[in-house]
Amino acid sequence: MLNWFKLNLGDAMLASDKLAQIEELVLLKHQDSESDTEVVAYTRHESDGYLHCQVKVYFSPKASLIAKEFNATPCAKPSPNELSFLVGDEGSWSLFFPEHNRK
Repeated sequence: MLNWFKLNLGDAMLASDKLAQIEELVLLKHQDSESDTEVVAYTRHESDGYLHCQVKVYFSPKASLIAKEFNATPCAKPSPNELSFLVGDEGSWSLFFPEHNRK
């Protein structure tokens, strides 16, 4: 599959403004197109050995233009474990992680 993109927003307590900007840009993309179900972003809190968790945003391959606007870096498809939906089409979960059904 094409590259996913990852953006580290740092401390969760300081990430809300950037998360709101990402949500706004993805929603704008959905308004401009025919609501591409593959343009989506997910988040996960990861410790990476730090005292506080870091918020990581994972952009799907078709969200690459948005990811690049935030200087996200290419990465492998994220593990679905503890991944949370941020913005886009919530139904995309079954498309990207068919082996990992949400309950």
